[in-house]
Amino acid sequence: MGAILKKEFKSYFLSPIGYIYIGIFLITCSLFFYIELFSYQSVEFANMFGSASTILTFIVPILTMRMFAEERKNGTEQLLLTSPRSVTAIVLGKFFAASFVVLISTLATLMYYVILMCFGQPQIMSALVAILGFSLLALAYVSFGMFASSITENQVIAAIIAIGFFMLSMFLPNMITALQDYSLMYAFYNSFIAGTISIKNLVLLLSFTVMFIIFTIMVIQRRKNVK
Repeated sequence: MGAILKKEFKSYFLSPIGYIYIGIFLITCSLFFYIELFSYQSVEFANMFGSASTILTFIVPILTMRMFAEERKNGTEQLLLTSPRSVTAIVLGKFFAASFVVLISTLATLMYYVILMCFGQPQIMSALVAILGFSLLALAYVSFGMFASSITENQVIAAIIAIGFFMLSMFLPNMITALQDYSLMYAFYNSFIAGTISIKNLVLLLSFTVMFIIFTIMVIQRRKNVK
């Protein structure tokens, strides 16, 4: 898994994808930070993540769309699947590589916390809880984006599938209240943004991530068996 992780992580920065993700993410966070601080006169660090979470819908698919789709399109999937590495190691290596890019950009938002300290006294615990929740939400999105990439050889289609699913998961719970208990965004807003860690919401985010990692392993394993 280590070799796959290292290769995939490097590939994000040998191509524009990693820089595009981090750039868009930090520019968006800077905009929301400015609005919260100067327009609403708020020094609550968690509020920025509440606004920035919506941008994950559009930038995480940029990061994940190439994971397996590119391998299939370029014809390198056969080499990957016939390598001595297990399918589980391949999938986890790709997942953790994308996750590290996400976590690095998320941790970079701590610079906004330092700036807030010049204007007031932001709560450190609520800030850490917000970062934890945001990171878990982002990893859940990465897992689904990876799954979407595994079922098609077209990167654009993989991105559209992921964006469509994320948008449905945001808007459907507003129309069907029964879905709110299974909504990733509701779990994030109702718990982590409020500065509390709910075991129920924590389990929901982690379970979603693990479930789609397993689904991706199943898809790739089936393709390997067929080949």
